[in-house]
Amino acid sequence: PASSPASKSANGTSIIKIISATMFAAQSARLVTRNVVVPAGRQQQKRGFINWLTNYPDKVMETKRIQQAGGTCQGEYNPTWLKQPGDNITLMIGAGLCGYGLILSSMGMYKLATGKGKKD
Repeated sequence: PASSPASKSANGTSIIKIISATMFAAQSARLVTRNVVVPAGRQQQKRGFINWLTNYPDKVMETKRIQQAGGTCQGEYNPTWLKQPGDNITLMIGAGLCGYGLILSSMGMYKLATGKGKKD
C-alpha cells in the first residue's frame, strides 16, 4: 500500500534528491553566468529616467537664498512661506478649498437646525 513506512522513506529520499539536484543546477548556473564575457560591440542598457533622477540639478542653495532674502522672520509683512514663485497660487487654492468647505458645512448645519432639505 501507498501508506507503508517503506514508501514514505522512499518518497522522502526522492524529495531530497530533487532538492539536491535543484541546488546543484542553480549553483552551476551561477558559475557559468559569472564567467560570461559581453561581446565588444554590444552596448550597455541606457538608463533613461534613472540618470535624470541621479543627476538631477541641485537647487538647494538657490532655494535657500530665496527663503533667506530679507531675513527668515515669520512676520506678517514678509512671511517666509510666501517668498517663492507660485506660493501665492498655492495659498489661493488652499484658501478657496477651505472657504468652500466652510460654506458647505455651515449650509449643512443650518439645514439640520431648521429641518429644511429633508427627504420624506
